[in-house]
Amino acid sequence: MNAQTEFLSMVGPAGALELAMDRPAGEVLGTAVIAHPHPLHGGTMTNKVVQTLARAFVQAGWTAVRFNFRGVGSSEGAYDEGRGELDDLLAVVDAHAPSGPICLSGFSFGSFVTSHAVARLHGARDIRHLVLVGTAASRFDVAPVAAELHARTLVVHGEHDDTVPLSSVMDWARPQSLPVLVVPGGGHFFHGQLPLLRDVVLRHLRA
Repeated sequence: MNAQTEFLSMVGPAGALELAMDRPAGEVLGTAVIAHPHPLHGGTMTNKVVQTLARAFVQAGWTAVRFNFRGVGSSEGAYDEGRGELDDLLAVVDAHAPSGPICLSGFSFGSFVTSHAVARLHGARDIRHLVLVGTAASRFDVAPVAAELHARTLVVHGEHDDTVPLSSVMDWARPQSLPVLVVPGGGHFFHGQLPLLRDVVLRHLRA
């Protein structure tokens, strides 16, 4: 993401996991772990939306950790339809944010995996923020968000997302009464709107 990005490797459930870490300049509030889009469709930790999320977290005072799911980049293993990827995410949290406040965030397939990580960690960890972008509700069984986390949750979706229709995200959010922030004219990858996405996330984190 920038010259200060640290590239690391750790032992994950299926072998080595490749990570990138960015730290804020001042006081560190905690650690944010960000999950990338679908491994079989070009999703990696260098995805522009994922990097935009990392920038927002760093600007808000959080250490941002991105990682490649199993089978992506230098991460060992093979795609596991979200099950093994959930294990990967939980292993990264365990290794790089073993205690203290955490934020969890994901884009597209990463939002699906992140939703299940939140369901697993809620009650055991201090989850300060949850940020889900382009949530893949039409393609995967995205976990509901616990009611007590709603005020800490930001769900962002593009109005004209043709990968995950806005209607499918609304169908997921409606039974929970979970608000969805819709970016007018936005597509799945927020082309031309990444600065706006960053600002929206930053406002949420600083609120």
